[in-house]
Amino acid sequence: MQIIYNIGIFIYRSLVYLASFFDKKIAKMWAGQKAGLVILKEKLQQGDRYIWLHAASLGEFEQGRPLIERLKQQHPECKILLTFFSPSGYEVRKDYPFADIVCYLPMDTPRNARRFVQMVKPEVAVLIKYEFWANYLYYLKKYKVRTYVISAIFREKQVFFKWYGRWYRNLLRNFKTIFVQDERSRDLLQQYHINNVVVSGDTRFDRVATIAAQAKQLPYIENFVQGKKTIVAGSSWEKDEDLFIEYFNRSRDLKLIIAPHVTSKEHITCICSKLKKPHILFSEASEENVQNVDCLIIDAIGFLSSVYRYGSVAYIGGGFGAGIHNVLEAAVYGMPVIFGTNYHKFREARQLIRENAAFAIADYPTLQEKLNKLLLYDDDFLRKTGDNARRYVQQNMGATEIILSEIMERKS
Repeated sequence: MQIIYNIGIFIYRSLVYLASFFDKKIAKMWAGQKAGLVILKEKLQQGDRYIWLHAASLGEFEQGRPLIERLKQQHPECKILLTFFSPSGYEVRKDYPFADIVCYLPMDTPRNARRFVQMVKPEVAVLIKYEFWANYLYYLKKYKVRTYVISAIFREKQVFFKWYGRWYRNLLRNFKTIFVQDERSRDLLQQYHINNVVVSGDTRFDRVATIAAQAKQLPYIENFVQGKKTIVAGSSWEKDEDLFIEYFNRSRDLKLIIAPHVTSKEHITCICSKLKKPHILFSEASEENVQNVDCLIIDAIGFLSSVYRYGSVAYIGGGFGAGIHNVLEAAVYGMPVIFGTNYHKFREARQLIRENAAFAIADYPTLQEKLNKLLLYDDDFLRKTGDNARRYVQQNMGATEIILSEIMERKS
């Protein structure tokens, strides 16, 4: 099976190489992965012991980020090597200040994996959520590197649990500890006699709590809201916008903040064309002119997590496409959350619904019904729903400390 896996890796590597001629993002990944070992050779300091953390892309990095920052705060002597597989992570976080070295992870060929582990000699390796590269795991075990996976979640449909998945499932035995998000994952693994499992929860709860504590004050938005009930629509797509803009256009005395997933000029123009009330772009706003409009469009990146604090209700985009975006960034502020029907793969969305803190809507009538109750008819319902959301986040915090205590205890 190892031979078949390696043949698959070489085929995948060839396809990536060919695709790099036609796609700029893939070209960046190809060049970055080729340069990974070169960067390491230049930047690794002789005699330093590294803790290596690997994230596939930006989303996984955000799950690992609380652990990295807590490590640096509590153990500043630690050297952190952070690797990415995708440009969506590396290009955004290549200058991340809490990591001593940031680079791409070379493709999982036997030669690359062996050279990487021999060169870095990590004291600890932490893989985030879904990264199970067979050759890297083999050499980490061979060189006796304590290896962990964090914020993992397992489902019966994954390859580990198929009739043909025994070899891949055995890779999980290479981990010192598998930190999973929930009991369901632990129980599933234990059915297959994989017992090196700890239920720690999801580090994203710790991350959003930190973000909320450090949220920027935005005077423009304070002046825009003026104490009125406000919908904050985050990471919205066109289908989402059609629904909540229609509600907004029909409403009275309501504010709307839109932070679309795509901030291209064309998409912003499309949003503006649907609005029938006074609106302004964040890039054109001042503390004075925002008071004269009902809708504020965030046409910049990096503000959404701070913007949520000014809302009464959050609408999270993506639920009519590939899947909803981050619901926790809004829930942490104690506000009800609404999203489309494609949420079932997202554990936190399902649990927020169960806790009466979130609502899935299928069309305009269901959106209108929920927003009317929250914003027009029942202030007590709005408050209780928001309290449920805040409590859900608070009750699920603490994964970072569980993981850190075991890693550093065994380190010492």
